[in-house]
Amino acid sequence: MSGWKGSEPYFGAMTLSRRGLLGLAGAAGAAGALGAGAPGAGAAAAGSPGAAAPAAGPRGPGVRGPGTVGGVGGRVRSGFEGLAADGYAVLAGQRVGVVTNPTGITADARHLVDVLHADRRVDLVAVFGPEHGFRGTAQAGGSEGAGRDPATGLPVYDTYDKSGQRLADVFTAAGVDTVVFDIQDVGARFYTYIWTLYDCMRAAALAGKAVVVLDRPNPVGARRAAGPVLQRPYASFVGREPIALAHGMTAGELAGLFAAEFLRGAGAAPRLEVVRMAGWRRESFFEETGLPWVPPSPNMPTPGTALAYAGTCLFEGTNLSEGRGTTTPFELVGAEGVDRRWAEAANALELPGVWFREAYFTPSFSKHAGKTCGGVRLLVHDREAFDPVRAGIGLLVTARRVWSGFAWRSDQWIDRLTGSDRVRRMVDAGAGVEEIAGDWAAGLAEFAAVREEYLLYP
Repeated sequence: MSGWKGSEPYFGAMTLSRRGLLGLAGAAGAAGALGAGAPGAGAAAAGSPGAAAPAAGPRGPGVRGPGTVGGVGGRVRSGFEGLAADGYAVLAGQRVGVVTNPTGITADARHLVDVLHADRRVDLVAVFGPEHGFRGTAQAGGSEGAGRDPATGLPVYDTYDKSGQRLADVFTAAGVDTVVFDIQDVGARFYTYIWTLYDCMRAAALAGKAVVVLDRPNPVGARRAAGPVLQRPYASFVGREPIALAHGMTAGELAGLFAAEFLRGAGAAPRLEVVRMAGWRRESFFEETGLPWVPPSPNMPTPGTALAYAGTCLFEGTNLSEGRGTTTPFELVGAEGVDRRWAEAANALELPGVWFREAYFTPSFSKHAGKTCGGVRLLVHDREAFDPVRAGIGLLVTARRVWSGFAWRSDQWIDRLTGSDRVRRMVDAGAGVEEIAGDWAAGLAEFAAVREEYLLYP
């Protein structure tokens, strides 16, 4: 598709026929092409909390249940715990590389690289670091480079800004047979770890490697998708393929969707296994999982940050600070010269689940570093009613109305973040939140229908 065509649904037009792909899922040979088991295979033992998949059933990859691991005491068991409970069977006889960062931990806060390296049943030979690095020290748009992990002596390879054959060559040089992915996502299309997963899947297929995804919760809940769907001409590392801005899926679910909807048709779907969680439900927020929170990136300190992120990260595409360089990034937004009128205008929208408090802050780095900024702080009082994407759009609309200094970044980065030029053009034309949301409704409905086929949890 070469451009926007009004409110016409565009998700289906950008992918292979969904009906054709789903018809292949149950055919002979489909499981061998995409994973070791038929769709839905490897379900948890009867009675394991969270074991049942939705009635439609997952499509695409081999799916392993958590075995005898259950949600004990209400705590969610991660995909890694399911892998360990199964005796690492899926990794038997394989030279293994792990794509991970500080979030790849066990329930008692040990890092899975340390655990796998110490276990003779696993032949762990390499570690692969994403954006921000394996140890998570680099800021946005950076990585730690290559080196050796001082704790294990394993070689650490840098995947950031690598894709296609270039990344396939990294896997080949590392000598791995299977690439394991275990990183905590935050549920937004422009958070790059899901595209690291996508790139690793494509590169693994090119290099003849298998991929195993150890699933983790979507920390902001995953009852529904929200926001505009990416248009392919605006694809980048903050959105490779046409999914919704708030996708409402886990990394494991996305892996299945990527394989069947985007990579299979391109001849680049790897052998894929998803080891799912036990005890997790779609409506759960991270604080309800019982799992320890580790910041997935330097400016994602809390689950509350993640809750706001899908909306306020849009301010990366403007001249306002999105709160980087403060203790509450993405919960604070502002700039020099902004005053109380912005909070008043935002509250007048009466968006569900959130209040906007007049706030002042001085970022220590990034935009407006060292300068006193006026702006708003988001106070989410009803997480279930809160829609971060509409909140972000509401803040863009009102900021442009009340602050004469408002401007988009000159590189039109906002278009990459929203997935097209439509939001920017409609805000500039004076459109309101409901009008802008209505403009993406048809594309979102198309994505939501496809998404349903790949959900692994009730």
